[in-house]
Amino acid sequence: MKTLKIAIQKSGRLNEKSVEILKNCGLSFENYKSSLITSVTNFPLEILFLRDDDIPEYVQDGIADLGIVGENVITEAGAEVTYLQKLGFGKCTLKIAIPNESQITEIAQLGGKAIATSYPVILEKYLKDNHVNADIRTISGSVEIGPGLGLSDAICDIVSTGGTLKSNGLKPFAEVMKSEAVLIGKEGSGLLPEVQELLQRIRSVLRAKETKYVVLNVARKDLEKIVNLLPGVKSPTVVPLFDEDWVAVHSVIAEHDFWEKINSLKAAGAEGIVVMPIEKIIS
Repeated sequence: MKTLKIAIQKSGRLNEKSVEILKNCGLSFENYKSSLITSVTNFPLEILFLRDDDIPEYVQDGIADLGIVGENVITEAGAEVTYLQKLGFGKCTLKIAIPNESQITEIAQLGGKAIATSYPVILEKYLKDNHVNADIRTISGSVEIGPGLGLSDAICDIVSTGGTLKSNGLKPFAEVMKSEAVLIGKEGSGLLPEVQELLQRIRSVLRAKETKYVVLNVARKDLEKIVNLLPGVKSPTVVPLFDEDWVAVHSVIAEHDFWEKINSLKAAGAEGIVVMPIEKIIS
């Protein structure tokens, strides 16, 4: 089998979650905090630990077969890579922010203003699309201090919770793009059987995170109402109980409407509801 190489962030907000999802896929590796490369002992894979800015180009150039990196980094780099799977973590928004006391109320008023950013490519396209001619000032790190130091009238930076903006007297003004971590590959890598195997593992982990395993008891007379509420993966599993008038129902509920479903089940006659996390769902 071909030994794949996957590049992930060495340190930063995506590192911990990237390592977590790989380990949840059953991959065994160690020493990732003190090494630039480590081998997986139970799968043909080597993990490269890089600066996130370097990951798209490593994948584009074939140095790594795969990478985990934010969409914002890929777009800024302009790398020619294939999106294989969105991963559901590292979600954030690239926003333009202005000082709290600023009188700017619409995008057009940014014309002629100085905007500090670490994402000049993305910002330039956004301004062009909105017919705004502003002075883009590229800063590496600590972009939020630009207005306070008189370096810029506004900033364009990644916003997760907004706490950093508030602490620097800034407020969000315009959304430039949304971003989350994605698994990327070089052209054609998605066809490799080893990549298909890894993708299946990742998707099973992601699907499990979105669902809960539910076991409940219900009287046979109410079973049809319960089954109609619980489609499960394909359909619920029904198991007879010692009391012939009762059955146990096993099923899966999506996380996003979990409480609504639970309340509906109780109203339909469900009792003794047990809810458990799911480690993986393989379809």
